Amino acid sequence: MRSNLIMRSAMAGLLALGAATAIAAPAAPAKRAVELPPSADLAYDLNAQQKSIGLKGDALITWRAGDGKYDVNVEAKVQLLGKLNEYRSQGAVDDYGLAPDTFTEKRYRKEATTTTFVRDEKVISFTGVKLPYVMKGGEQDRASVTWQLASVARAAGVAKFKPGSEWTFIVAGRRDAEPWTFKVVKQEKIRTGMGELDTIHVKREPRDGRGDSVEVWLAPGQEWYPVKIRFEDDRDTIDQTVKSITRK
Repeated sequence: MRSNLIMRSAMAGLLALGAATAIAAPAAPAKRAVELPPSADLAYDLNAQQKSIGLKGDALITWRAGDGKYDVNVEAKVQLLGKLNEYRSQGAVDDYGLAPDTFTEKRYRKEATTTTFVRDEKVISFTGVKLPYVMKGGEQDRASVTWQLASVARAAGVAKFKPGSEWTFIVAGRRDAEPWTFKVVKQEKIRTGMGELDTIHVKREPRDGRGDSVEVWLAPGQEWYPVKIRFEDDRDTIDQTVKSITRK
């Protein structure tokens, strides 16, 4: 992983050239009420298809929130290969909800990357990318966005978080940031390791048919925790279905 000091130094030099050298950001999303779910450890059964190879394993999401801060760590492991990926997002809570400071990602057989939210300079920097991204407020990362979605849904309740409604967030990844729009699909019962749960199914379709598809099943009766999550791109699919929730 490259040093954050190197990234900050490079970014400072770019900013000295003027704001026009940074990647422009879309308009800031509207501020919405949020209600963060209680801290918990969520264990999942994992089924993956990686380059047409079926894999089974386990995933663990460690979610912590309190004192104006949050920390979410995601680990996925599969048989034979071991750790498939790991994500971690840490930050504070502001008027928009979750406000990440750093997002780190380590994928199988890939170098780790770090996305840094430099709030005093209002930019996001990325490992290996020269141009920073101009922040407008409310930006999330690929680990925090699921919990921002859950926090917004928890505050809105089923009356407002209803089928057909759409919820947009700016999401930073490994190299840039873009709008992610989640559409509430329907209320749905799903089978889990905790039995049958009533959920609200939400889906993010990739823009122009490119990028990752993300689906989340939130359980209002379980503090709106994400009890099922599915990631899919043009080669791989990862399904995580909850088997236990331990409140902390």
